[in-house]
Amino acid sequence: MKNIKTRAVALALLILFLILAYVKLDISATSSNIFDQIQRFMWVLQSVKQFYVEDVDPKELVDGAINGMLEKLDPHSVYIPADKMQEITEEFEGEFEGIGIEFIIHNKYPTVIAPIVGTPSERLGLRPGDKIIKIEGKSTYGATEQEIVKKLRGPKGSKVTITIQRPGIEEPFEVTITRDTIPIYSITTYFMLDDETGYIKVGRFAKTTEEEFDRALRELDSKGMKRLILDLRWNTGGLLDQAVKMVDKFLPEGKRIVYTRGRIQEANEDYYSTYQTTHPKTPLIVLINHGSASASEIVAGAIQDWDRGLIVGETSFGKGLVQHQIMLKDGSALRITVARYFTPSGRLIQRSYKNGIIEYIQEGYDDIDPNANPDSTRKKPVFKTSKGRKVYGGGGITPDVIVKSFRPTRTTDVLIQNQIFFDYGSLFASTHKELAGNFNKFKNKFKIDESIINDFKSFITRKNIEINEDEFT
Repeated sequence: MKNIKTRAVALALLILFLILAYVKLDISATSSNIFDQIQRFMWVLQSVKQFYVEDVDPKELVDGAINGMLEKLDPHSVYIPADKMQEITEEFEGEFEGIGIEFIIHNKYPTVIAPIVGTPSERLGLRPGDKIIKIEGKSTYGATEQEIVKKLRGPKGSKVTITIQRPGIEEPFEVTITRDTIPIYSITTYFMLDDETGYIKVGRFAKTTEEEFDRALRELDSKGMKRLILDLRWNTGGLLDQAVKMVDKFLPEGKRIVYTRGRIQEANEDYYSTYQTTHPKTPLIVLINHGSASASEIVAGAIQDWDRGLIVGETSFGKGLVQHQIMLKDGSALRITVARYFTPSGRLIQRSYKNGIIEYIQEGYDDIDPNANPDSTRKKPVFKTSKGRKVYGGGGITPDVIVKSFRPTRTTDVLIQNQIFFDYGSLFASTHKELAGNFNKFKNKFKIDESIINDFKSFITRKNIEINEDEFT
């Protein structure tokens, strides 16, 4: 009892200290009320520990209480346990230590989607479709993704031996891989769509995004790029400064890119373009959809408000809250919303979440856009761009040109769920090695003809998957 009381008091005092230190409250006016609520919380915690029918873990109770408290605020104020912080930090830092593969669990085994470029796995020749059946001699059958990650990652310079079952090769074989620092790329692909049109797909905004983006632009410029398609679909955001630096490539100096406003003065910031522009006049299209959120919405909103490019796709998710991270002594962290994002024209990016988190999430992926439907009664507020065009507020970025995402048929869904496309692609790649290693050669020479269609159908039949012939064609 004494231990739990000490832990509760310590936690309460820590939270109080952080609040007072960051928000600079008037202690004389508020401390009495805060201590009253803390005392009430302590009595509940002690009562549960003393009288509940089963023994309980005080840490689990406190974690639950913290989560419950933050849920009363907004969907993006969160508590992050210590065991999750490393994974999140690695994502934003842009690197981790391991062997360097992207994989999925397929038919109960970890299966390589692709080796990451420039990593030990690529250098040793791991391929898409390779099934990892053992790690250090122990079967991986039935292991979770988290369990596999834990076994494959480790300090740089350490070794791990895996057993591979490769499509087209009867006998499994072993590979010993020396772990290294593995980059987590923000830009998943970039290339020339034709002689003049560049394409860049940005998956997240992390510490290395600007560096990767600059490299992609330079390479596309060297190939004759005169216009650019920037794909931010399914980009859920990341680091604010990286989004600002991306917009900075396309705007002249002195243009406001985004601003934040909160209850405390420290949360109010204005971000402007600098002299770093590299492509101030390159024609630009930005692709967004319901999965584009936060930092990607900052980019799309600024480009739209300054009439710098065309926004195409679906209304973005509408996540426009600024979180301040407070690290706790046990390695866990609080992320507390301190401000809201606004586009240059004054549009609030954040959608309403007053009807609960479930409706908030569902509405974010809703196909119905009130501004695309003349009969909609749910109209959004209207703002003006720098050239006087109408743009819409009310949460998210409404595109200039609405293009609905591809909606797969039921047959396609079944094939995706059963990894049929992946399996066939892996088999095809292993038997058509002349197409590997040269994207331009593949783009120019590869054509899906009737023989490939028939071969694919036969492959589906061998997998005992039923398809709708009408949907297939």
